[in-house]
Order: sequence, then C-alpha cells, then structure tokens
Amino acid sequence: MSAQPLTDTQSLPDDRQIPIDRVGVKDLRFPIRVRDKNHNEQGTIATVQMTVDLPHHFKGTHMSRFVEVLNSHGPILHVRNIREILVQLTECLESDQAHVDFEFPYFMEKAAPVTGAIGLLDYTVRFNATLSGGPKGQVDFIVTVIVPVTTLCPCSKAISASGAHNQRGHVTFAVRCAKPMWIEEMVRLVEDSASSELYSLLKRPDEKFVTEQAYANPVFVEDLVRNVSARAERDENILWYRIEAENFESIHNHNAYALIESRASGMNDIKPS
Repeated sequence: MSAQPLTDTQSLPDDRQIPIDRVGVKDLRFPIRVRDKNHNEQGTIATVQMTVDLPHHFKGTHMSRFVEVLNSHGPILHVRNIREILVQLTECLESDQAHVDFEFPYFMEKAAPVTGAIGLLDYTVRFNATLSGGPKGQVDFIVTVIVPVTTLCPCSKAISASGAHNQRGHVTFAVRCAKPMWIEEMVRLVEDSASSELYSLLKRPDEKFVTEQAYANPVFVEDLVRNVSARAERDENILWYRIEAENFESIHNHNAYALIESRASGMNDIKPS
C-alpha cells in the first residue's frame, strides 16, 4: 500500500490579503570564514538570520528550506557565497526579496604600545545583505563593526585640578562601500577617533602610555562620532555610513549617546572578495 502524500499546509491559500515583509529563521549558529588582512582568512562562528518576503496569497513559508540553502554550501561558509545564498532563497521560496544577516566575533592581534606584548582583542562584526528584484536583482550589502574604545571627558579635564574621568565606550560603525573594505581598516578608523584604543594585554609601561594618551586626547561622545564622520567623509570608497557611540559613564548612572548618519544612501552589489 502506497503512502499518502503529506499535506503541504504552508502552500495553502490565505484569504486575508496581507503580505509579510520578512519571514524566516534567526539565531541559527553556523561556521563561516571571512577575509583577514594579515592572515588571508579567519574562521569564526556566526549567528545567522535568513528571511524572505511572503506574498499575501501564501499561508506560510517553508522554514526547512532556509537551512537547506545554508547547508548546501558545505560545513564552512565564505562571505563570497552570500549573493548565491540570496538568489537561492528567492528561487526556492518564490520571493522577490531575500535577506541574510551574519553576526560574529572577529579577532585581531594587537601589540601593546610600549612593550609590544601581543594579545587578541575581539570585535563584533555584522554582514547585512538584501537582494531585491528576484534572482537577477541588486544586492545591498552593509558591513558593521562594533569597536570598544576609551574616551576621556574634556569637561572633567578642564575643571579638575588633577585627573579627569574616563570610560569605556562602544562605537557601532556601519558602511556601504564601492568595493570591499577590510574589517581592520574600519576598526582603525574608529580607534583613531577616540581618546585611546583598547588592548587585551598591557604591562605597566603600556598602562602609563595609554592613560597619558587618553588624557592628552579628551573627547565627548559628540566629538567621537564627529571624528569618525570626518574620517569616513574623506574615504572615497565609503558611499554611506552610520555611526553610533555609547559611553558607559563612570561617574553617572546613565550612558552618553550620539549618532550620525550620512545623507547619501549609496547601494552597491556584492563583489566576491
């Protein structure tokens, strides 16, 4: 006796006439490989979100197909496969738009400023890509880095007989670029805009240097986003940017925050890198 076909509930019609902007899977962890300026490639683990638009006449989408598409590229994904993944999603799920988001830790070796002691510092990186217009459409690709920095308060320095309060902060820097930009270059642009960069390993001579460097370069959270913006404006490769800075205040029970977003909204298609 032959088995009866199983009902495909997701493909049943829906009479509410309401399309869904994004539907899919999120918080899926997957190994990926990304470009590393000093070591060619770096392996890491990404948290993945994959979605498509759902036309109003479909009751649901086939969630298993998202994972099938991702797994079809092997046990380790490379960023150059992102466009292909987006195309596959639109084809498999009969959609006009597909979106993928990858968030992962990225590690960089940093030498302490005086002793040269080597340590690894981690940064959070995000790749957000959207394919619009079906398989032959254009891909909008945004790279985001979250960079920890030190800031020292200019006001505190100006009014204090000795010392000034400082704090650690995070700068979230997102860009669209004409051609691929190294993660390391984005990190450096942000770190050069702060009072001091952070290190994972500091000896006493290094700590003295970093403390004095921060004292010599005080910045408000407003200065920080403006410094990053000024550097981004000088880079012809950057078509669009968004900068958020948040200082974890050391003498207040609140955080300081600032944001700048460029007026240009340049879009670019993914290029293999």
